[in-house]
Amino acid sequence: MSCIFCKIANKEIPSDCVYETENIIAFRDLNPQAPVHILIVPKIHIDSMNDINSENSAVISEIFETVNKIAEQEDIKDSGYRVISNCGEDGCQSVQHLHFHLVGGRKLSETLS
Repeated sequence: MSCIFCKIANKEIPSDCVYETENIIAFRDLNPQAPVHILIVPKIHIDSMNDINSENSAVISEIFETVNKIAEQEDIKDSGYRVISNCGEDGCQSVQHLHFHLVGGRKLSETLS
């Protein structure tokens, strides 16, 4: 598979990994929009939010449980952060593999571009 996030999950491409389990990997974004900008990715390939279903929703639940752990690890839990998932072309999804951006470390503007 040529998906960059699948390659990162399979350790074919190096990343600055900050958290990993059997089902997910979290790593620092190469083009950070804030001091803390981490991508949280399921290791199984799910194209987008539109493809979450009863067969793969457990990994999505694990991702959201992990957000709290990473926010604490990155020392942004108390100050606040944003979790973003872009979906589809109009939603500016640039990689066709479901992923969540954990962004924080400074006061965030109303919109994040």
